Amino acid sequence: MRIVVRHRTVYNYDHAIRYSTQYLRLTPRNNPSQRVIRWNVEGQGRLSPWTDGFGNLCHTLVCDEIVNQISVSANGIVETTELNGVLPDDGILPIKVFLRPTQLTQIDSEIRDFVVPYVETARSNPLDAAHELSQALTERIVYTEGSSHVHSTASDALKNGRGVCQDMAHVFIACARELGMPARYVSGYLYTGDEATPQVASHAWAAVWIEGLGWVSFDLANKTCGTERHIGLAVGLDYASSAPLRGVREGGSESERMDVQVMVTQA
Repeated sequence: MRIVVRHRTVYNYDHAIRYSTQYLRLTPRNNPSQRVIRWNVEGQGRLSPWTDGFGNLCHTLVCDEIVNQISVSANGIVETTELNGVLPDDGILPIKVFLRPTQLTQIDSEIRDFVVPYVETARSNPLDAAHELSQALTERIVYTEGSSHVHSTASDALKNGRGVCQDMAHVFIACARELGMPARYVSGYLYTGDEATPQVASHAWAAVWIEGLGWVSFDLANKTCGTERHIGLAVGLDYASSAPLRGVREGGSESERMDVQVMVTQA
């Protein structure tokens, strides 16, 4: 499948800012499930490409002008292949790195209690345990727009029983790690088939490492594993290490308005 992506983010400020640095993880990598045909990243300022410790293709965008608005865009075409959500190890970091908890995936007593029924299966058949865990979490957490924010944790989502794709990925990752299974966060895009309606955000899911098989993707928000409709952008321990855009600024007001428009269509 060939998928066309058009992604634009605009930051608006009530008071002009003097300086801004944005870290962009908006460029997909080639791997067995996807091949980049064409891709372009543009921003208001100076763009410098680099690669982070997870192997993600990144840019730093520096704007040192006095402005009330900063825009960033990414667009291109990616050809995808159906691999049932399984990817081989990319060899960037040791697998055990993805057992490390983070602030967003911190394990508490509620998460420990939740995974108890899957402990024995995780030891004998980790893939079955991952599928059972995914099913249980989709029954426990209801996808609810606006129910969380970028600082919400896995514990928050499990306790509240509500969240968006980011939260569901964090809970799955935290539970998988507690079961001894390395897990990573994946940011990206999803072709839903609805080509007339722009999305207001990119997408996110999780992947668990299964020895002898590879990284197996679980998109809990859509109750599916990875498909040819998924395009991966960046991987990390959680949202904080793989967010499409993060940055700092000088000046402006305390709050900012961020408008995001994502169009994902079939070529």
